[in-house]
Amino acid sequence: MFKSRRAVYSIFLLLAFILLAIFVGNNPVNDFDISISRFVQQFHKPTLDQLMIWISAFGNVSIAFASMLITALLFFVFNYKREALFVMAISFTGLITFSLKLLFSRPRPTAEYVTLIESYKNHSFPSGHTLSYVVFFGFIIFLMQQLKALPQYLRIIVSVFAYFMFIVGPISRVYLGAHWFTDIVGGLLIGLFYLLYLNFFYIKSKVY
Repeated sequence: MFKSRRAVYSIFLLLAFILLAIFVGNNPVNDFDISISRFVQQFHKPTLDQLMIWISAFGNVSIAFASMLITALLFFVFNYKREALFVMAISFTGLITFSLKLLFSRPRPTAEYVTLIESYKNHSFPSGHTLSYVVFFGFIIFLMQQLKALPQYLRIIVSVFAYFMFIVGPISRVYLGAHWFTDIVGGLLIGLFYLLYLNFFYIKSKVY
């Protein structure tokens, strides 16, 4: 039952990504994305800008890798070696992001259409930040549900922070003008696909 359900989820996520990629390829700049960007950016305020920049920074390559490494080391030090190994497996998302961006070569949003609070020179689709947030924080949420030996207050605090970053992190990319909404959806779909199998192999490894 679980195997068939995982297969259904996998097919759905991949098909949804393929359809989205076709749409993005044919409509790199479109009214749908522009309208969502302008809606999100209407709440622009200097203090909110700084908050979104701080949240978005967790997805930058150096900070994302450092966060992953520190998290893995903490698990390792407290004798959660299997968890540390699986956290390090998240690093492969960087290669996925690089390959997909190179394949689709979608331009970033420009000042003609959105307010650029942060700008990047590499390609736009899918959002690497979103992929990173979904896999890293999604896996942390999953681990907090699995590791019942950890103090409950700690699992709650970590989960609340991870949920916050999981949700607000991708939104920050549109708010900052760094990505289109469809870039975020693309990162979300690939991130969920990766997370699905990361969780699966983690559970499976418990048997051995």
